[in-house]
Amino acid sequence: MKAMIFAAGLGTRLSPVTDEIPKALVSVNGKPALEWLIMKLKKNGITQIIVNIHHFADQVIDFVVRNHFFGIEIKFSDEREMLLDTGGGLKKASWFFDDGKPFLVYNVDILSDIDINKMLAFHSQKKALATLFIQKRKTLRYLIFDKEMQLSGWKNTKNSELIVSRNNTGKMEDYAFNGVHIINPVIFNHLTEMGKFSIIECYLRLSKLFPIVGYIPENTVWMDIGRLENLPAADLLAKKIFVRS
Repeated sequence: MKAMIFAAGLGTRLSPVTDEIPKALVSVNGKPALEWLIMKLKKNGITQIIVNIHHFADQVIDFVVRNHFFGIEIKFSDEREMLLDTGGGLKKASWFFDDGKPFLVYNVDILSDIDINKMLAFHSQKKALATLFIQKRKTLRYLIFDKEMQLSGWKNTKNSELIVSRNNTGKMEDYAFNGVHIINPVIFNHLTEMGKFSIIECYLRLSKLFPIVGYIPENTVWMDIGRLENLPAADLLAKKIFVRS
């Protein structure tokens, strides 16, 4: 299984730390976030990774090279000319996913003990175009799923904006997206957007035609380490989950 790490963002929520380093290299329990994630992916059997880069891109490249690519194949998708957002970044890296198999996408600022292989089994069982790691938690923006856990909409609680992507008369529930997805490479045939665009907007558009499903693993911890105030707790969490994940 191949993977993409989204690491190109500016990391503004981590300022002033990210005024001099990229968010991928922010320290969590003594190691850069990128290192924690690469080691997790290796432990889950992933040996081919592509990392998108923009903010302090040279630092990310130098770090990976100094560590001898962590003993696996690591490529870079260079977005230094323009930050492409999640959809545009994924589309730019499409050349990497040439084996016809589902692949993983993982935000570098997410710390979790999620079992990727169990998520992959769920994705295959559902024959999904994309499977999204979700949970019940407070956030400003929610994805809406029907009783079959099919993506059906999106809403912003701050400005009451609502998008309904699939008509459904059954029970609908709001979930927070946790920045981890498994995607069928067939999706690249349907990404008609160009330049900078959001993958969530694509999912909403494509959910009318394809199964895009939510995955809620049991007893799984998760933390957004892309916020300055979360770093002390992230240090403690990293000590606990690395052995398990």
